[in-house]
Amino acid sequence: MGRLRRSRTHKAQRDTHRASRTRARTKDLDQIQLIDMDPKNRAKLEAQPLDLEKPGLAQHYCVECAKYFETDSALGSHRRAKVHKRRLKQLQEPAYTIEESERAAGLGRELRRPNVALHDTMATSAE
Repeated sequence: MGRLRRSRTHKAQRDTHRASRTRARTKDLDQIQLIDMDPKNRAKLEAQPLDLEKPGLAQHYCVECAKYFETDSALGSHRRAKVHKRRLKQLQEPAYTIEESERAAGLGRELRRPNVALHDTMATSAE
């Protein structure tokens, strides 16, 4: 056998590099589902007051992607794009909860169904 090629480090991949930076950190899917998609919070996010620090003065906001846009046409083209549709599909899945992570680690209690079939057979044999 010949030598094996070393593993690649994704040094030149822009999206991988940006995702690892903390200043470019975006909201997680469970944060968007549990907090931003709530009807009261969603109404507040869509009707924000003017903010000079944010793109488009914080008037064009995509709640699902947690992203500001410069103009209404840019927001409209974003909603027709594949990136937005992919995010909508990801948000349809249920949010990852603490209980689910504990069950994956083996810390949660097992939910067992009562053995109804065993009780039924014992009741019929006793008669």
